[in-house]
Order: sequence, then structure tokens, then C-alpha cells
Amino acid sequence: MAVFTEVSRVEAADLMQRLGLGRLIEMVGCAGGIENTNYFVTTECDGQRQEWVLTLFERLSAEQLPFYLHLMKHLAGKGIPVPDPQADASGEILHRVRGKPAAVVNRLRGASVLAPQPAHCAQVGTMLARMHLAARDYEREQPNLRGLAWWNETVPVILPYLQPAQAQLLQAELAYQNHVAASPAYQGLPRGPVHADLFRDNVMFDGDQLSGVFDFYFAGCDTWLFDLAVCLNDWCIDLDSGAADPARTGALLQAYQAVRPLTAAERQLLPAMRRAGALRFWISRLWDWYLPRQAAVLKPHDPTHFERVLRARLAEC
Repeated sequence: MAVFTEVSRVEAADLMQRLGLGRLIEMVGCAGGIENTNYFVTTECDGQRQEWVLTLFERLSAEQLPFYLHLMKHLAGKGIPVPDPQADASGEILHRVRGKPAAVVNRLRGASVLAPQPAHCAQVGTMLARMHLAARDYEREQPNLRGLAWWNETVPVILPYLQPAQAQLLQAELAYQNHVAASPAYQGLPRGPVHADLFRDNVMFDGDQLSGVFDFYFAGCDTWLFDLAVCLNDWCIDLDSGAADPARTGALLQAYQAVRPLTAAERQLLPAMRRAGALRFWISRLWDWYLPRQAAVLKPHDPTHFERVLRARLAEC
């Protein structure tokens, strides 16, 4: 989260009133993340305080956003604990603030667990599989906007900023992922709407129980295996080295497969997709590091983390 567009209390209060969410009590800009403007907002309605997240979308267009917002509505309706976009009197869940598309969702209870144990990873695996199955009948379609096509467009832009060894690694891995994506095995992988960014800080735990999943604004239609690989690359590694943690990896995979068993092709291509997940986030972090946008509160992530993760995945092959 970050603040790129300053929103006044008056503007926020007006939106909350229009949505029937009560009187604005407090609003605080959020740091962390780098895509959208976010505020935590507290309102009071009928004597009860309620917590919300107001998001102004800085990169996504009003044409792209219905996919994400209605996906969250769809999952919430299936009993998945995700933020539920709030509608105005006409039923519209996409709003406008300071000339930007905006949404208001309920703030999930709990806190992120940044040093997960196998039990946490198992709950994430179960929830991810439930999400995949719950979204099977979601009718809207939109590609993963940070998928292979974006990698191919972005790598030439960031190559001039890299050391020769980094550039060589990046180009070699991109060529490998293009090769994998063209294979019949990859083309036949199960797919559908995916979260595509289910890191530790996008999951909430209330005590020891998973209480919510949020930040769906990288979601899109892709292989379920890629979504699983992204999770494994964050939840089940040593953050300093990027090396896989066997206990956490086993717990997440076993729990996922208890809900949705992997196909033979998915088991075969999982190492390649773990490399793909590392490549995707190395590219995006390089992009944000060397070509940053201005923001009132902004902390770009260190891109070398996912370089280490990719090298660790390659060492395992």
C-alpha cells in the first residue's frame, strides 16, 4: 500500500455517507506496497464503529477494475474470507475519488504472520485451493496483466540498469519461460481466476486461524499452478537465502492437494512455475526500483530478493 493521491477528510466522508457506511471518525494513509493509494478509514453508524479500506487505483483502469471487484464479491458469496466491495444506492461497487477509480472494502480482522510455521502454510494451501475451486464459475475474464506478455515487454526496458551477470540470467530465464509456455503440457494446465500475489502480507490470521485474504489487484486468469508457485516462493522459503524450507513446502502442498489434487502435468511443471514466479517478481521489483513513481508514502521492495529466489530455484533443478 502507498499514498500517491492525497484524499481529504471531506472527500472521504462524502464517499462514506454515499455508501451508507456512516460518519467518518478517522482516516490514516497506509504505507507498504507500491501500486495503489490506500487509507484505513473508521466510521460510526448507529453507535457502532466499523473499519474500512479506501483504495484509489493508480495504474488499473476503470475498464479493468470490474474483474477484480466482482471477483472479490463472487468469492465472498462463496464463503471465502475476502474483502467485500461496498455498493452505493444504485448497486455500483466502483466509485470515483479525486478523479481516480476507487473502492471501499471492509477491513479484515487479524494480522499478517511474517514468520510462518508449517501450520500457517497448511492453512494457506487449503485456502488457495478453495479459492481456485470457488472461482471456477466466475464469468468475467481478464488475462494476468503481469504475465508472460508483460515480462517480454518489460525486460528490454530494465536491462540497461543491470550488471552483465544479472542481465544474462534475466534473459536466459525469460527465454526458458517462453519455451515452457509454448509446450503442450503447459497449454493443458488447469486454469482460471488466480490471486497471483498471495504473499505473507496479503493474508490475515486471527490468533492461529486464517481470517482473510486480500489485495486481489494483481488477479487474472492464469494457471492455478502459477498461483501455487507464487505462494510457495514466499511462504515456504528462507527469506535471507531464498532456499526452500522442506517442512513448510510439504505442509502447503499437502493441504492444497487435499482439496484439489495436482494433475501429473502440474507435478511435472511445478519446478518451472516456481522459477516463473520468481522471475515475475524480480522483473516487477526491478521496474519499480529503477523506474519509480512519486508517492507521499512509498517503500519500493529490494529486487535482489527475488534474484536470490530465482537462483535458489535454479539450483534445485
